[in-house]
Amino acid sequence: MNKMIVLVLSVWIVGFSGCRVSDVRTLSVDVPGMTTQADVEKIQGALGAIGLPREKIEVDLSGHKIVVTYDSMIVAHKNIEVAIAEAGYDANRVKALKK
Repeated sequence: MNKMIVLVLSVWIVGFSGCRVSDVRTLSVDVPGMTTQADVEKIQGALGAIGLPREKIEVDLSGHKIVVTYDSMIVAHKNIEVAIAEAGYDANRVKALKK
């Protein structure tokens, strides 16, 4: 009986302790230098390298904007901006690092 109470309490504490397993967020990134499909593919490749699948990346080529859905427990928004900058494009306030 005592073991059952301990087990139930343990499950309850772990289940309701407030520990997050995921934290899905959306980030809009202005990418003024993104003008061609080749640019889009280069940026998608850079984001894929940090673990973001293409289906989580929405591209507005004419508006020079990317909207990314990501889990902030796995990748931070700055990682997304830096990955785009390292691919050679300004990303919000992060300047391109190479082109």
